[in-house]
Amino acid sequence: MALQVGDQAPDFTLPDQDENLVQLSLFKGNRVVIYFYPKDDTPGCTKEACNFRDNWNIFQEKNIKVLGISKDSAKSHTKFVDKYKLPFTLLTDLEPCPVAQSYESYGLKKFMGREYMGMMRKTFVIDKSGKIEFVYLKVKADSMANQIIEDLKLE
Repeated sequence: MALQVGDQAPDFTLPDQDENLVQLSLFKGNRVVIYFYPKDDTPGCTKEACNFRDNWNIFQEKNIKVLGISKDSAKSHTKFVDKYKLPFTLLTDLEPCPVAQSYESYGLKKFMGREYMGMMRKTFVIDKSGKIEFVYLKVKADSMANQIIEDLKLE
């Protein structure tokens, strides 16, 4: 059954780009944006990360935490963060990607006639009580942060 608005967000603990463990439930009392993306430093994923970066001041002013999750290593995340000056946290969900699976963001993908298991681009906004406030299944990488800002009426 698909996660829906109003559902309790599945809790998790994952390592960040500095290999520190980050637990979702410790952010209770703050809104949290969780965005799942396929791979560091690829065109679409870079557009998405930079869109969050370019709107960072709005998220920071409203005390909204942003967590990007992919199956890349902490080392890969560090390079990505440094290259694009990303001010938010990237988390590593190694295969079989249990956190992405709990958010239904990992599964069968098709590309150029080839099928494989991979990370799906989905975004979730978690409210201050830990419940899902918004679910984005069709993400526009270059404007996801803008869409969240508009939907949460942050400006």
